[in-house]
Amino acid sequence: MKRRDFITKTASATAAAFAFPHLNFGKAKEDEILGHGQFRYKAVKDWGILDSNTPVKDCHEMVQDAKGRLIMLTNEVKNNVIIYDKSGKLLSKWGAEFPAAHGMTLSNENGEEFLYITDTDRRQIFKTTLDGQIIFKIGYPKDAGVYKYEGAYYKPTEIAVAPNGDFYVADGYGEQYITRYNFKGELIQVFGGRGKENEKFTECHGICLDTRDKNNPTLLITDRQKHQFKRFSLDGKYISTIPLTNMWNCRAVVKGENIYFATLKSNDKWDNNGLGFVGIIDKNDKVVSCPGGAAPTYKEGALQAVPQLSKLFIYPHDVCVDDEENLYVPQWNSGKTYPIKLQRQA
Repeated sequence: MKRRDFITKTASATAAAFAFPHLNFGKAKEDEILGHGQFRYKAVKDWGILDSNTPVKDCHEMVQDAKGRLIMLTNEVKNNVIIYDKSGKLLSKWGAEFPAAHGMTLSNENGEEFLYITDTDRRQIFKTTLDGQIIFKIGYPKDAGVYKYEGAYYKPTEIAVAPNGDFYVADGYGEQYITRYNFKGELIQVFGGRGKENEKFTECHGICLDTRDKNNPTLLITDRQKHQFKRFSLDGKYISTIPLTNMWNCRAVVKGENIYFATLKSNDKWDNNGLGFVGIIDKNDKVVSCPGGAAPTYKEGALQAVPQLSKLFIYPHDVCVDDEENLYVPQWNSGKTYPIKLQRQA
């Protein structure tokens, strides 16, 4: 599904939310416990709701820095980046140059942290300091030799950064290539592309570095329309697939032994009764909890379809896991709502 068609189909589903632009608690009960097994959560009502001086449009992604601050990306050009403390208090904000801000990755480079941001309309990627100074920007990869003409089919959605400083850009709304650069921003490699084969993608919406095996880090690349994560080596070779059955999965987020992700929806039905939930994958690449959805089950080794149960979320687009294992869920196309905090339950 193309992004334009996707937005058209979801417009009616979020019309009611736009009447209440600062409501982010959805339609869940205040005492509702979400999730399964060891991963159970309670929504924190009104967390992070700010005033009209700090508006949001789509809240795409969120990370936590080494100081414990929560950094959120929105495509509102009055303040593309909003920085919270864990209580939801505004600490600072910056950014007026990213009208289609989409992907944001935090990188620690020799003790100094940076952000890598993608903008799908500008067709560019940016490396910035945490206070908004742009270190460099890169446009469409002309030297890759896979695009017909300048920028036409290039719409980068996400970036992953390797331990050696190489970074990988997913062209998730374009021609589905992964472009690899060294730390200087020099093109090294191109792989993937549009297709149904294991080594190709229908929608490489997200990409992250899986460091759970410290001696063998790999790339986890979202293939959202195929409802799966694909694992690749750092030199671009396909390794394996994690099937997610009916989930429209966004980027993978690795924390400890687990993978967290948001799923925009769990089937092909569109309505205004709440959409999407969060998924959690264990060290064996099995889905073990779905906050907002039903308990995941496997039959003969295959994950069964997971229906949505809670009406809390409206198109969750990312998950940030803080240092206390609480979750923060930014939402796309949700009536300008702020992120939802899910507090981990003992």
